[in-house]
Amino acid sequence: MYRDVLKDADGRVIWDRGWSKNAILADCRRLLAAFMGGTPGATLGIQGLAVGAGLASWDQVPPPPPTGNETGLTDPSPFVVPAANLDFTFMDGPVPSASPTNRLQIVATLGPNVPPWPNGSHASGNLREFGLIAQLGGAPTQINLVRHPVVAKDPASTLERTIWLVF
Repeated sequence: MYRDVLKDADGRVIWDRGWSKNAILADCRRLLAAFMGGTPGATLGIQGLAVGAGLASWDQVPPPPPTGNETGLTDPSPFVVPAANLDFTFMDGPVPSASPTNRLQIVATLGPNVPPWPNGSHASGNLREFGLIAQLGGAPTQINLVRHPVVAKDPASTLERTIWLVF
């Protein structure tokens, strides 16, 4: 699941979309199997969160839901928030847990000028898709995918995105 909260430059909530579902991709299940199989050195955990502009046409006609077979975002030049800038917490229902549970919460805070758009590849800061990035066998692998209504993120605003992975 994921939740988007857009805040103005003073930290006031402009809107809160509430919780929505995201699609766990087949590669995520492979990554979990690799973790569970204990293959030494073959996998690393979540390495970042890719965010993309998606397609402007999705504003008129919603995109098709992910099939689970996608391997990346539609945006050919997504911005990746590195894992060091993500907050990972195990959750026991809605409550943080000091010990591992079957629910992992990942919070990404995209502050002012993050992503640094507009730039040569993006005409605006509009966001329409995201996915978590991991490594499998040393190669980058996208493990989930969400296509959502446009988030018109201006350079001064902060977007707090909370993702729950429930296994």
